[in-house]
Amino acid sequence: MAEVGGSSIRLRVLDAVTAGALKELDLDKLLQALLENVRELLAVDTATVLLMNRDGGHLVAKATSGLDEEVFQGVRVPVGKGFAGRVAQLRQAVQIGHVDKSTVVNPLLWEHGLQTLLGVPMIAEGELTGVLHVGSTAARRFTDEEIEALQLVADRLAVAVYVDRTRSERAAATLLQESLLPTRLPSTEGWEFAARYVPGAESGVGGDWYDVFELPGDRIGVVIGDVVGSGLPAAVVMGRLRSALRAYALDYADPAEVLGKLDRKASHFEHDTMATVAYAVIDTASHNMRIAVAGHLPPVLATPEGEARFVDVHVDPPIGFDLGSTGRHDTEFDVPPGTLIVLYTDGLVERREHDLDTGLERLRGAVTSTDPETACITIMATMIGDQPAADDTALVAIRHSE
Repeated sequence: MAEVGGSSIRLRVLDAVTAGALKELDLDKLLQALLENVRELLAVDTATVLLMNRDGGHLVAKATSGLDEEVFQGVRVPVGKGFAGRVAQLRQAVQIGHVDKSTVVNPLLWEHGLQTLLGVPMIAEGELTGVLHVGSTAARRFTDEEIEALQLVADRLAVAVYVDRTRSERAAATLLQESLLPTRLPSTEGWEFAARYVPGAESGVGGDWYDVFELPGDRIGVVIGDVVGSGLPAAVVMGRLRSALRAYALDYADPAEVLGKLDRKASHFEHDTMATVAYAVIDTASHNMRIAVAGHLPPVLATPEGEARFVDVHVDPPIGFDLGSTGRHDTEFDVPPGTLIVLYTDGLVERREHDLDTGLERLRGAVTSTDPETACITIMATMIGDQPAADDTALVAIRHSE
């Protein structure tokens, strides 16, 4: 009879997790519906989902049936600590028959009189998204069939959480990226600007950014940067670096000093983060540019008299990990009338089908001394064409028009 009963539980759980009506529910309602089904099917007193937070170090109570305080109070459980933390660390089912501070870190569990707990990991695409656990106020031993049934529910929830989180992160990253890109470029007599940003076909929105802003003293700041990584985490770091660089740019005239301050800030606060950045300051009165480069690809410069060339700049280490602790440098050069300068991220020139040098040479050949908007159109047509780039791409074109 045990086998028949077990098979019956499994079938009922399969019916519950594959019900067509669930497809119409958002994540919160889906979690609630399945947790209530779990309580009924396994005859337990509580069912709770804790989701992994962004840094992967804690589980946070997201939804519950029978133990609402866990969510109301924002219960957090360190991975590796207590009951749910062990489930997350081991990535396998854990069952305990004694609930107190020696076995769990959340006092709500023993305060509600729970005697038995069963937890299983929620894993989707190889990623641990959380833990599903159930509890009973009666002493009992969960059978293998019940454990398997609970794992089926956890697998269904893991996929839903993964899809929702991926979709939400992409939307949030896109919104963040759009909010941080300049809504308009400076309009300064004798200087013209144009720019492009295109998310990667594979990576989506990431850490690429450009910025152009007016500075005191007839100066204009121009930034191009690329945070290592993709998605919302890279976009968030990008936003913080962008804001910090703008602040430093107001206080320090030397681009190398600005990037030095940015490196110190990133190394201290943005752990495990790296970014390449080029920051240039245009002096519109003297018609020259000073640029500091942190691991970034060199600008392309074209004059009316000849072919485009790469600017011979001093390339320092990228931002982050205190790589530039020995000091940073800048390069200064004149920008005669008619000169076009192009700054870009590696998504513009890197392709699987050819090496970086080939991509750089194609870019150089596409740059001519023309107005910035036409230059952007030509460059994007040449470098991107009808084949989407895998990585996101940023591009800024600057022309001294007088």
